[in-house]
Amino acid sequence: MKISTRKIVDFTLKGLTWLFAAIAFSVLVFIIVHVLIKGIPFLKPSLFEFNYTPDNVSLFPALVTTVLVVALSLLIAVPLGVFAAIYLVEYARRGNKFVKVVRAMAETLSGIPSIIYGLFGSLFFVTWLGWGYSLLAGSCTLSIMVLPLIMRTTEESLKSVPDTYREGSYGLGAGRLRTTFRIVLPAAAPGILAGVILSIGRIVGETAALIYTLGSASKMTTGLFSSGRTLSLHMYVLTGNALYEGQAYATAVVLLVLVIGINALSAFLAKKMSRA
Repeated sequence: MKISTRKIVDFTLKGLTWLFAAIAFSVLVFIIVHVLIKGIPFLKPSLFEFNYTPDNVSLFPALVTTVLVVALSLLIAVPLGVFAAIYLVEYARRGNKFVKVVRAMAETLSGIPSIIYGLFGSLFFVTWLGWGYSLLAGSCTLSIMVLPLIMRTTEESLKSVPDTYREGSYGLGAGRLRTTFRIVLPAAAPGILAGVILSIGRIVGETAALIYTLGSASKMTTGLFSSGRTLSLHMYVLTGNALYEGQAYATAVVLLVLVIGINALSAFLAKKMSRA
């Protein structure tokens, strides 16, 4: 019995797909297991003390700063990105040259290295505006960095909503504003939330941009114009000292748990939204 060329190609491509998926999954498992083995033995109560000292190398101030940076960055970037996407999809005329320019600029900004954002934040927020190394300067820099991601994911989510939803709402007498916020946005919410999740991951793992804007102070952040360090920056500083290698791995464990927890919570909320 002869086997057709098409079946051979399909079987080969399917095998390659499973192979590469297994390799990617294996790498992920290896990284997680390696971090857990190296870091869990150093997870001690002293690592979570309120104040940082050279003896305890506490990560608690960095954990608080990380949460504040994520919250403040999203508070700035999410409204700007969502409303910009709403304008591009719902209000701007199709084929508008301005829309094409905005999309091209967003795609260009998405490919800029984070160190460039850090240099811009250092020149503009830290020096020109006089904010210094501060929570506000770091958050504003990161909000600019994740803004294209949020805007593009929101735009694609709005486009995926069928036009019949809008036509049905218009047919019942609702205006464009009411249709957008009561019909289109709830339907696109899971996709928008996915973009926010990706943005959180990029903010939590960022170090290059924060070195030039947030600084690396080990103390607890006391205000918007106070310097500090996030967990990733804290881990970066510790790895520069051979005495704190174990604590650096312990910080990686906490960072890993934080990211997994945020993703799990976001997935739960997205599931709830899709059911509603």
